[in-house]
Amino acid sequence: MTVPFLLNQRYQKILRAAVQHYIATAEPVGSNTLVREYNLSISSATIRNTLGKLEKAGFLYQPHTSAGRIPSDFGYRIYVDKLMVPDYKYTKRIIRTLNGQLNQKFYDSNETFLQKVAQILTNLSGYIALITLPQMFPNKLYHLQLIQVSSKQIVFVVVTNDYKTKSILVDIPSVLINDNKEWLDEKLQIFSNFLNSHLKGRSIFDIPNSTWATIDQDFIDYSDFLKGILKQLRNNLQLSISTQIIIHGISEILRQPEFSKLKQVKMLIHLLEEEQDKLQSLILDVPKNKLLNKQVNIRIGNENPLKSMHLYSLVYSTYCQHDIPVGSIGIIGPTRMLYENTIPLVESTANYLSKIFSLKLS
Repeated sequence: MTVPFLLNQRYQKILRAAVQHYIATAEPVGSNTLVREYNLSISSATIRNTLGKLEKAGFLYQPHTSAGRIPSDFGYRIYVDKLMVPDYKYTKRIIRTLNGQLNQKFYDSNETFLQKVAQILTNLSGYIALITLPQMFPNKLYHLQLIQVSSKQIVFVVVTNDYKTKSILVDIPSVLINDNKEWLDEKLQIFSNFLNSHLKGRSIFDIPNSTWATIDQDFIDYSDFLKGILKQLRNNLQLSISTQIIIHGISEILRQPEFSKLKQVKMLIHLLEEEQDKLQSLILDVPKNKLLNKQVNIRIGNENPLKSMHLYSLVYSTYCQHDIPVGSIGIIGPTRMLYENTIPLVESTANYLSKIFSLKLS
Protein backbone atom coordinates (compact mmCIF):
# COMPACT_ATOMS: atom_id res chain seq x y z
CA MET A 1 0.00 0.00 0.00
CA THR A 2 1.40 3.43 -0.97
CA VAL A 3 0.76 6.18 1.53
CA PRO A 4 0.59 9.54 -0.28
CA PHE A 5 1.90 11.43 2.73
CA LEU A 6 3.86 10.94 5.90
CA LEU A 7 1.89 10.70 9.13
CA ASN A 8 2.94 14.06 10.48
CA GLN A 9 1.72 15.37 13.81
CA ARG A 10 -1.58 16.68 12.42
CA TYR A 11 -2.48 13.44 10.66
CA GLN A 12 -1.50 11.44 13.74
CA LYS A 13 -3.68 13.62 15.94
CA ILE A 14 -6.73 13.20 13.69
CA LEU A 15 -6.22 9.47 13.17
CA ARG A 16 -5.77 8.93 16.92
CA ALA A 17 -9.00 10.83 17.64
CA ALA A 18 -10.91 8.93 14.95
CA VAL A 19 -9.81 5.55 16.31
CA GLN A 20 -10.48 6.52 19.92
CA HIS A 21 -13.95 7.79 19.02
CA TYR A 22 -14.87 4.56 17.26
CA ILE A 23 -13.49 2.41 20.07
CA ALA A 24 -15.58 4.37 22.58
CA THR A 25 -18.85 4.59 20.63
CA ALA A 26 -18.85 2.00 17.81
CA GLU A 27 -20.17 4.87 15.66
CA PRO A 28 -18.49 6.09 12.43
CA VAL A 29 -16.84 9.45 12.96
CA GLY A 30 -17.05 12.61 10.86
CA SER A 31 -15.27 15.94 10.93
CA ASN A 32 -18.00 17.76 12.89
CA THR A 33 -17.83 15.17 15.67
CA LEU A 34 -14.05 15.50 15.93
CA VAL A 35 -14.31 19.31 16.08
CA ARG A 36 -17.06 19.14 18.72
CA GLU A 37 -15.65 16.43 20.99
CA TYR A 38 -11.86 16.68 20.63
CA ASN A 39 -9.69 19.70 21.26
CA LEU A 40 -7.70 19.39 18.02
CA SER A 41 -7.32 23.11 17.29
CA ILE A 42 -7.92 22.31 13.60
CA SER A 43 -10.72 23.60 11.40
CA SER A 44 -13.58 21.36 10.32
CA ALA A 45 -12.60 21.73 6.66
CA THR A 46 -9.01 20.66 7.37
CA ILE A 47 -10.21 17.68 9.39
CA ARG A 48 -12.61 16.66 6.63
CA ASN A 49 -9.82 16.87 4.05
CA THR A 50 -7.46 14.89 6.28
CA LEU A 51 -10.05 12.16 6.89
CA GLY A 52 -10.36 11.76 3.13
CA LYS A 53 -6.62 11.38 2.73
CA LEU A 54 -6.47 8.91 5.60
CA GLU A 55 -9.18 6.89 3.88
CA LYS A 56 -7.30 6.86 0.58
CA ALA A 57 -4.18 5.68 2.42
CA GLY A 58 -6.10 2.75 3.93
CA PHE A 59 -6.18 3.85 7.57
CA LEU A 60 -9.96 4.44 7.55
CA TYR A 61 -12.93 3.44 5.43
CA GLN A 62 -16.61 4.33 5.02
CA PRO A 63 -19.12 1.52 5.68
CA HIS A 64 -21.41 3.37 3.21
CA THR A 65 -21.19 6.68 1.37
CA SER A 66 -23.38 8.74 3.69
CA ALA A 67 -21.64 7.53 6.86
CA GLY A 68 -18.60 8.76 8.69
CA ARG A 69 -15.41 6.73 8.73
CA ILE A 70 -14.22 3.84 10.86
CA PRO A 71 -10.71 2.39 11.33
CA SER A 72 -9.45 -0.40 9.07
CA ASP A 73 -7.30 -3.22 10.44
CA PHE A 74 -4.33 -1.27 9.06
CA GLY A 75 -5.50 1.84 10.91
CA TYR A 76 -5.76 -0.10 14.16
CA ARG A 77 -2.27 -1.49 13.60
CA ILE A 78 -0.78 1.99 13.18
CA TYR A 79 -2.73 3.16 16.21
CA VAL A 80 -1.46 0.30 18.39
CA ASP A 81 2.15 0.52 17.17
CA LYS A 82 2.61 4.28 16.85
CA LEU A 83 -0.16 6.36 18.39
CA MET A 84 -1.36 4.59 21.52
CA VAL A 85 0.19 4.57 24.97
CA PRO A 86 -0.82 1.59 27.15
CA ASP A 87 -2.42 2.71 30.42
CA TYR A 88 0.11 1.27 32.82
CA LYS A 89 -1.58 3.09 35.72
CA TYR A 90 -4.23 0.44 35.16
CA THR A 91 -1.60 -2.15 36.09
CA LYS A 92 -1.86 -1.22 39.77
CA ARG A 93 -5.60 -1.95 39.74
CA ILE A 94 -5.00 -5.26 37.96
CA ILE A 95 -2.38 -6.43 40.48
CA ARG A 96 -4.55 -5.28 43.38
CA THR A 97 -7.50 -7.25 41.98
CA LEU A 98 -5.45 -10.41 41.37
CA ASN A 99 -3.87 -10.29 44.82
CA GLY A 100 -7.20 -9.54 46.46
CA GLN A 101 -9.25 -12.24 44.77
CA LEU A 102 -6.70 -15.03 44.36
CA ASN A 103 -4.89 -17.23 46.80
CA GLN A 104 -3.65 -20.41 45.18
CA LYS A 105 -3.59 -22.22 48.50
CA PHE A 106 -7.39 -22.25 48.42
CA TYR A 107 -7.63 -23.99 45.02
CA ASP A 108 -7.38 -27.76 44.71
CA SER A 109 -5.97 -27.73 41.16
CA ASN A 110 -4.33 -25.51 38.58
CA GLU A 111 -7.51 -25.72 36.52
CA THR A 112 -9.82 -24.27 39.17
CA PHE A 113 -7.23 -21.59 39.95
CA LEU A 114 -6.94 -20.56 36.30
CA GLN A 115 -10.72 -20.67 35.89
CA LYS A 116 -10.86 -17.93 38.51
CA VAL A 117 -8.06 -15.99 36.76
CA ALA A 118 -10.00 -16.18 33.47
CA GLN A 119 -13.14 -14.92 35.21
CA ILE A 120 -11.21 -11.93 36.59
CA LEU A 121 -9.80 -11.17 33.14
CA THR A 122 -13.28 -11.17 31.65
CA ASN A 123 -14.66 -8.98 34.43
CA LEU A 124 -11.88 -6.43 33.95
CA SER A 125 -11.91 -6.39 30.15
CA GLY A 126 -15.45 -7.29 29.07
CA TYR A 127 -13.92 -9.65 26.50
CA ILE A 128 -13.21 -13.38 26.18
CA ALA A 129 -10.30 -14.71 28.24
CA LEU A 130 -8.22 -17.71 27.15
CA ILE A 131 -5.68 -19.51 29.32
CA THR A 132 -3.89 -22.77 28.58
CA LEU A 133 -3.14 -25.05 31.51
CA PRO A 134 0.57 -25.11 32.38
CA GLN A 135 2.85 -27.94 31.32
CA MET A 136 4.41 -28.53 34.72
CA PHE A 137 6.15 -31.85 34.22
CA PRO A 138 8.67 -31.62 31.39
CA ASN A 139 10.13 -34.74 29.85
CA LYS A 140 13.70 -35.86 30.45
CA LEU A 141 16.10 -35.79 27.52
CA TYR A 142 17.03 -39.27 26.29
CA HIS A 143 18.99 -38.67 23.07
CA LEU A 144 20.09 -35.65 21.02
CA GLN A 145 21.51 -35.70 17.50
CA LEU A 146 22.64 -33.03 15.03
CA ILE A 147 22.38 -34.01 11.36
CA GLN A 148 23.21 -31.98 8.24
CA VAL A 149 20.25 -31.89 5.83
CA SER A 150 21.49 -29.31 3.30
CA SER A 151 24.41 -27.00 2.64
CA LYS A 152 22.75 -24.36 4.84
CA GLN A 153 20.73 -26.20 7.45
CA ILE A 154 20.99 -28.77 10.24
CA VAL A 155 18.19 -30.73 11.85
CA PHE A 156 18.36 -31.12 15.63
CA VAL A 157 16.62 -34.40 16.57
CA VAL A 158 15.59 -34.89 20.19
CA VAL A 159 14.17 -38.02 21.80
CA THR A 160 12.60 -37.74 25.27
CA ASN A 161 12.37 -40.46 27.88
CA ASP A 162 8.84 -41.35 26.77
CA TYR A 163 10.32 -41.95 23.27
CA LYS A 164 8.64 -38.97 21.66
CA THR A 165 10.66 -37.30 18.93
CA LYS A 166 11.02 -33.61 18.20
CA SER A 167 12.88 -32.14 15.21
CA ILE A 168 14.13 -28.56 15.02
CA LEU A 169 15.56 -27.11 11.82
CA VAL A 170 18.39 -24.60 12.37
CA ASP A 171 20.70 -22.65 10.09
CA ILE A 172 24.36 -23.64 9.96
CA PRO A 173 26.35 -20.91 11.79
CA SER A 174 29.17 -19.15 10.01
CA VAL A 175 31.79 -20.88 12.18
CA LEU A 176 30.63 -24.24 10.78
CA ILE A 177 30.32 -23.36 7.11
CA ASN A 178 32.70 -25.64 5.24
CA ASP A 179 32.69 -27.21 1.78
CA ASN A 180 33.93 -30.46 3.28
CA LYS A 181 30.78 -32.43 4.17
CA GLU A 182 32.75 -35.12 6.01
CA TRP A 183 34.39 -32.48 8.19
CA LEU A 184 30.99 -31.00 9.12
CA ASP A 185 29.46 -34.44 9.77
CA GLU A 186 32.34 -35.24 12.09
CA LYS A 187 31.90 -31.93 13.93
CA LEU A 188 28.16 -32.50 14.33
CA GLN A 189 28.78 -35.95 15.75
CA ILE A 190 31.24 -34.50 18.26
CA PHE A 191 28.66 -31.90 19.28
CA SER A 192 25.98 -34.60 19.55
CA ASN A 193 28.22 -36.69 21.82
CA PHE A 194 28.98 -33.61 23.91
CA LEU A 195 25.30 -32.70 24.34
CA ASN A 196 24.30 -36.27 25.19
CA SER A 197 27.03 -36.59 27.79
CA HIS A 198 25.96 -33.36 29.51
CA LEU A 199 22.19 -33.40 29.09
CA LYS A 200 20.95 -36.99 28.90
CA GLY A 201 18.52 -37.67 31.74
CA ARG A 202 18.09 -34.00 32.58
CA SER A 203 14.90 -31.98 32.57
CA ILE A 204 14.68 -29.11 30.15
CA PHE A 205 14.18 -26.93 33.22
CA ASP A 206 17.84 -27.63 33.99
CA ILE A 207 19.12 -26.32 30.68
CA PRO A 208 18.94 -22.59 31.47
CA ASN A 209 20.84 -23.23 34.70
CA SER A 210 23.77 -24.83 32.90
CA THR A 211 26.91 -22.86 33.58
CA TRP A 212 28.75 -24.26 30.54
CA ALA A 213 31.86 -24.16 32.68
CA THR A 214 32.71 -27.63 31.41
CA ILE A 215 33.03 -26.47 27.79
CA ASP A 216 36.68 -27.03 26.97
CA GLN A 217 38.72 -25.00 24.51
CA ASP A 218 37.60 -27.09 21.54
CA PHE A 219 34.01 -25.90 22.03
CA ILE A 220 34.51 -22.24 22.92
CA ASP A 221 33.94 -21.00 19.36
CA TYR A 222 30.68 -22.95 19.15
CA SER A 223 29.19 -22.19 22.57
CA ASP A 224 26.73 -19.56 21.25
CA PHE A 225 25.52 -22.00 18.59
CA LEU A 226 25.05 -24.81 21.12
CA LYS A 227 23.27 -22.59 23.64
CA GLY A 228 21.09 -21.19 20.85
CA ILE A 229 19.81 -24.57 19.68
CA LEU A 230 19.19 -25.63 23.27
CA LYS A 231 17.09 -22.51 23.82
CA GLN A 232 15.05 -23.43 20.73
CA LEU A 233 14.73 -26.98 22.08
CA ARG A 234 13.47 -25.73 25.41
CA ASN A 235 10.88 -23.41 23.88
CA ASN A 236 9.69 -25.91 21.26
CA LEU A 237 9.32 -28.79 23.69
CA GLN A 238 7.37 -26.67 26.16
CA LEU A 239 4.99 -24.97 23.76
CA SER A 240 4.36 -27.81 21.32
CA ILE A 241 2.66 -30.02 23.87
CA SER A 242 -1.12 -30.14 23.51
CA THR A 243 -2.89 -28.80 26.57
CA GLN A 244 -6.37 -27.89 27.73
CA ILE A 245 -7.59 -24.37 27.12
CA ILE A 246 -9.84 -22.48 29.54
CA ILE A 247 -12.34 -20.09 27.94
CA HIS A 248 -14.41 -17.54 29.84
CA GLY A 249 -16.57 -14.57 28.91
CA ILE A 250 -18.71 -15.53 25.92
CA SER A 251 -21.80 -13.94 27.46
CA GLU A 252 -19.85 -10.74 28.19
CA ILE A 253 -18.63 -10.17 24.65
CA LEU A 254 -22.09 -10.80 23.14
CA ARG A 255 -23.10 -7.47 24.67
CA GLN A 256 -20.77 -5.69 22.25
CA PRO A 257 -22.60 -4.05 19.29
CA GLU A 258 -20.50 -6.04 16.79
CA PHE A 259 -22.47 -9.14 17.78
CA SER A 260 -25.97 -7.77 17.21
CA LYS A 261 -26.28 -9.98 14.12
CA LEU A 262 -26.89 -13.73 14.46
CA LYS A 263 -24.21 -14.54 11.87
CA GLN A 264 -21.44 -13.02 14.01
CA VAL A 265 -22.70 -14.86 17.09
CA LYS A 266 -22.69 -18.21 15.24
CA MET A 267 -19.16 -17.61 13.94
CA LEU A 268 -17.92 -16.82 17.44
CA ILE A 269 -19.56 -19.87 19.03
CA HIS A 270 -18.19 -22.11 16.27
CA LEU A 271 -14.70 -20.74 16.82
CA LEU A 272 -14.77 -21.33 20.56
CA GLU A 273 -16.49 -24.73 20.49
CA GLU A 274 -15.38 -26.39 17.24
CA GLU A 275 -11.97 -24.85 16.58
CA GLN A 276 -10.37 -24.95 20.01
CA ASP A 277 -7.33 -26.83 18.70
CA LYS A 278 -6.69 -24.10 16.13
CA LEU A 279 -7.33 -21.41 18.72
CA GLN A 280 -4.89 -23.08 21.11
CA SER A 281 -2.21 -23.23 18.41
CA LEU A 282 -2.77 -19.54 17.75
CA ILE A 283 -2.17 -18.34 21.31
CA LEU A 284 0.82 -20.68 21.66
CA ASP A 285 2.30 -19.35 18.42
CA VAL A 286 4.63 -16.73 19.88
CA PRO A 287 7.36 -15.30 17.64
CA LYS A 288 10.72 -16.74 18.72
CA ASN A 289 12.27 -13.31 19.17
CA LYS A 290 9.51 -12.39 21.63
CA LEU A 291 9.29 -15.65 23.53
CA LEU A 292 11.21 -14.72 26.66
CA ASN A 293 11.06 -10.94 26.94
CA LYS A 294 7.57 -10.55 28.47
CA GLN A 295 6.20 -8.76 25.42
CA VAL A 296 2.54 -8.93 24.54
CA ASN A 297 1.63 -10.07 21.03
CA ILE A 298 -1.30 -8.53 19.13
CA ARG A 299 -3.10 -9.89 16.06
CA ILE A 300 -5.68 -7.53 14.58
CA GLY A 301 -8.48 -8.71 12.28
CA ASN A 302 -7.04 -10.11 9.06
CA GLU A 303 -3.64 -10.57 10.71
CA ASN A 304 -5.13 -13.67 12.34
CA PRO A 305 -4.47 -16.79 10.23
CA LEU A 306 -7.90 -18.19 11.13
CA LYS A 307 -10.65 -16.80 8.88
CA SER A 308 -13.12 -17.07 11.75
CA MET A 309 -10.91 -14.62 13.70
CA HIS A 310 -10.97 -11.85 11.09
CA LEU A 311 -13.61 -9.88 12.99
CA TYR A 312 -11.60 -9.97 16.20
CA SER A 313 -8.34 -8.94 17.78
CA LEU A 314 -6.25 -11.29 19.91
CA VAL A 315 -3.91 -9.95 22.58
CA TYR A 316 -1.77 -12.68 24.14
CA SER A 317 1.43 -13.56 25.94
CA THR A 318 3.16 -16.52 27.57
CA TYR A 319 3.53 -17.16 31.26
CA CYS A 320 6.60 -18.93 32.55
CA GLN A 321 8.09 -21.14 35.21
CA HIS A 322 11.62 -19.94 35.97
CA ASP A 323 11.79 -18.11 32.61
CA ILE A 324 10.59 -21.16 30.69
CA PRO A 325 7.24 -20.74 28.88
CA VAL A 326 4.69 -23.23 30.22
CA GLY A 327 1.43 -21.74 28.99
CA SER A 328 -0.31 -18.83 27.29
CA ILE A 329 -2.88 -16.24 28.26
CA GLY A 330 -4.96 -14.29 25.76
CA ILE A 331 -7.93 -12.00 25.32
CA ILE A 332 -10.25 -12.00 22.30
CA GLY A 333 -12.35 -8.94 21.57
CA PRO A 334 -13.67 -7.01 18.60
CA THR A 335 -11.07 -5.10 16.57
CA ARG A 336 -12.68 -2.10 18.27
CA MET A 337 -10.89 -3.18 21.43
CA LEU A 338 -9.71 -0.91 24.23
CA TYR A 339 -6.07 -1.74 23.56
CA GLU A 340 -4.78 0.77 26.13
CA ASN A 341 -6.19 -1.38 28.93
CA THR A 342 -6.09 -4.83 27.34
CA ILE A 343 -2.33 -4.81 26.73
CA PRO A 344 -1.32 -4.07 30.37
CA LEU A 345 -4.05 -6.48 31.55
CA VAL A 346 -2.54 -9.38 29.59
CA GLU A 347 1.03 -8.43 30.46
CA SER A 348 0.36 -7.98 34.19
CA THR A 349 -1.58 -11.23 34.46
CA ALA A 350 1.10 -13.17 32.56
CA ASN A 351 3.74 -11.79 34.94
CA TYR A 352 1.54 -12.66 37.92
CA LEU A 353 1.09 -16.26 36.74
CA SER A 354 4.82 -16.55 36.07
CA LYS A 355 5.56 -15.63 39.68
CA ILE A 356 2.92 -18.05 41.00
CA PHE A 357 4.11 -21.04 38.98
CA SER A 358 7.82 -20.29 39.53
CA LEU A 359 7.22 -20.55 43.28
CA LYS A 360 6.13 -24.15 42.75
CA LEU A 361 9.73 -25.17 42.10
CA SER A 362 11.38 -22.83 44.61
